[in-house]
Amino acid sequence: MVSDGTLTPEALAERAAGNGVELWALTDHDEIGGQHRARAAARANGMKYLTGAEISVTFANETVHIVGLGFDPDDEGMRQGLIATRGGRGVRAQEMSAGLAKVGIEGAYEGALRFVGNPELISRTHFARFLVESGVCKDTPEVFRKYLTEGKPGYVPHRWATLKDAVRWITEAGGIAVIAHPGRYKFSANEEYALFSEFEAHGGRAIEVVTGSHTPAEYVEYADKALEFGFAASRGSDFHSPDESHMDLGKLPWLPGKLTPVWELLEDRIQ
Repeated sequence: MVSDGTLTPEALAERAAGNGVELWALTDHDEIGGQHRARAAARANGMKYLTGAEISVTFANETVHIVGLGFDPDDEGMRQGLIATRGGRGVRAQEMSAGLAKVGIEGAYEGALRFVGNPELISRTHFARFLVESGVCKDTPEVFRKYLTEGKPGYVPHRWATLKDAVRWITEAGGIAVIAHPGRYKFSANEEYALFSEFEAHGGRAIEVVTGSHTPAEYVEYADKALEFGFAASRGSDFHSPDESHMDLGKLPWLPGKLTPVWELLEDRIQ
């Protein structure tokens, strides 16, 4: 990927097609620079393609991801918005490295950079890969648990885009905004209701129901939420790496219930 994944758009497209995927979207974090490569790779592998991105948003002091689908990958407003969103990552990464150094883990920033295709997109995932490679932890979940979540030595909060801005960038670029993996956020019932309500008010139109980070019970829960709010539903693997992801490309179950698949709203933008 162009952001925090380990595979190139071409390798991802080949893997997706090999697993039976017919319609694919590359949703890099806060970056749309890989879209033309991904579209060409999808076509070369016999798949249809939707443009995609996953935008980091701060809502109720929690990082929320908003997926954009079907937008113009050359839209200048969205491109500039994402540049601004990425701007704070470098400073945050240096502060994370300093925090890890205080507990005896030296050189974390330089180590994390080895796993970054684009230094503007350095993230906790890249630090996690460095700590696993260095033998500090056995896998990335252990890294996050011990070092990179709130209250741990390498955790540094960051304020991302606003929900309003992220939805606006996507919709003004001709796309549809989707709340990614809502079951992952540590919201109370009232906070989650506020997220869905504000998202809808700003023009958001779908939520991710079936995803690699949801349980089967959450498939049902968020199918009900989609129907309650009148949202379309999406499904996505949340695949970052063969060694790190909960779900491989093309291996998710189908959407449950009487939901409107988001891609049905995007038929004129499938390429």
